[in-house]
Amino acid sequence: MKLLEERIQRDGMVKAGNILKVDSFLNHQMDVDLFDRMGQEFKRLFADAPINKILTIEASGIGIACVVAQSFHVPVVFAKKTQSLNIDGEVYSSKVTSFTHQRVYDIIVSKKFLSPEDHILIIDDFLANGCAVTGLMELIRAAGATLEGVGIAVEKGFQTGGQQLRDMGIRLESLAIVEAMDDTTGKITFREQPHQN
Repeated sequence: MKLLEERIQRDGMVKAGNILKVDSFLNHQMDVDLFDRMGQEFKRLFADAPINKILTIEASGIGIACVVAQSFHVPVVFAKKTQSLNIDGEVYSSKVTSFTHQRVYDIIVSKKFLSPEDHILIIDDFLANGCAVTGLMELIRAAGATLEGVGIAVEKGFQTGGQQLRDMGIRLESLAIVEAMDDTTGKITFREQPHQN
């Protein structure tokens, strides 16, 4: 998605350790007009899929997932990273290693909100090593639901997550795929994606 790539080039910052900082518009302060365009693009890319629910993980994926869900007119479920008092009853759970935070989280979703009838699109802000998506896929599998695809705002194409998901036969659509980035020069290179706007 050229609009997102241009915004990353203009406002993104490359930090040491393969960190791409996009907090001014994507995952701290959020540009809702940009999210709206992203939601429309995900709707176009997955228009043929019978999606009835969006699944994401707290916290950075929630904003994008909500706007995407608006385009599909379906609810959003987000996996929580901690057990809380307001989750009653049984839960599906999985473990996720965060690339950014360098720690392992237990993620949970109430069994009330995932069922075998659900056709799910996973949405997240970043894809690096694929741990968050894999954890969400485990929740979907445990619920007996159907994974229709994975939509990612920014994929780090030089890390393993995207290729692993594609090798598994997962339908993966990333709006911007960063092929390379240099923390010395700040240069960001994107992979060409002919089927996207």
